[in-house]
Amino acid sequence: MIYRQWHGITPRSKADAYADFLERRAIPDYRSVPGNRFVAVLRRDEAEVTHFMTVTHWDSEESIRAFAGDDLLKAKYYPEDQDYLLEFEPLVQHFVMTAFEGSS
Repeated sequence: MIYRQWHGITPRSKADAYADFLERRAIPDYRSVPGNRFVAVLRRDEAEVTHFMTVTHWDSEESIRAFAGDDLLKAKYYPEDQDYLLEFEPLVQHFVMTAFEGSS
C-alpha cells in the first residue's frame, strides 16, 4: 500500500474557500478512482498563509496511475487551484506503509 502526500500553500484569507473546494471537488475525484482507500486533508494556519497537506492511501501504483497519469510523482492540479495557491509544487511524495497499528 502506498501513501501519496501533496503540499500546498494559500493566503490565509482564501483558506476557508480552498478547504471547501477540496471537500467538494478534489476529495470526490480521489475517491472515484478504484484503489483509493482514503483521503485526508490536513490544515495548518499561520499568520499570513495556510498550509494544506493531502494524504491519500492507494492499493498500488496502477491505481495511482489511474488518478495522476504515468508520471506517478507529478502533482495533479485542478484549474481552480490557480485561484487559491501561492505556488505549484511540481512533485508529490510517496511512502510505502511498513507497519500499522490501530483500527481501520
